[in-house]
Amino acid sequence: MAELIRLYEENPNPKQVEKVVNVLRKGGLVIYPTDTVYGLGCDITNSKALQRIARIKGIKLEKANWSFICADLSNLSDYVRQIDGPTFKLLKRTLPGPYTFILPGNNNLPKDFKKKKTVGIRVPDNAIARALVSELGHPIVSTSIRDDDDILEYTTDPELIYEKWQNLVDIVIDGGYGDNVASTVIDLSGEEPEVIREGKGSLEIF
Repeated sequence: MAELIRLYEENPNPKQVEKVVNVLRKGGLVIYPTDTVYGLGCDITNSKALQRIARIKGIKLEKANWSFICADLSNLSDYVRQIDGPTFKLLKRTLPGPYTFILPGNNNLPKDFKKKKTVGIRVPDNAIARALVSELGHPIVSTSIRDDDDILEYTTDPELIYEKWQNLVDIVIDGGYGDNVASTVIDLSGEEPEVIREGKGSLEIF
């Protein structure tokens, strides 16, 4: 059964953050808050954990389009091909923020993502999510947790999330009520930016 851990965004407790990261390092699955909806994540380098998420989501791992949660833009060159000046300026202007940017992947992607031509990069404006990534030392793979309810779409109450997910994951972080609008997804891998999903992030960035 999962452990429910309370963290405060204003000042995430370092000991609690370390506890969560130790679980991630061992292949654990964690549900955590972002600046949009709650996410389900694991260490991007842990194949067994990635397979667990794929099973939960009912998809094949190689078909999954999950985003990488980064602490800042310094992780970019680890996984993304060199990008031009205007693209970098756009990322710098909008991140941290409620956007997922699809960028061309490079040859250093973790082994389970080697065949991917692109990667979704996310730097949430949420201190808890960024603290987890900073402590781990590399990104967390992330997918949003949808609600079975056709109207709600996303569960915002961490206690209800815990009730539903306690037997599927290892830790649920209660970081307060989440949002019910997902990130705006913008594909920057082609010649022109393409909006894949309109979400919380404003489109007045171009």
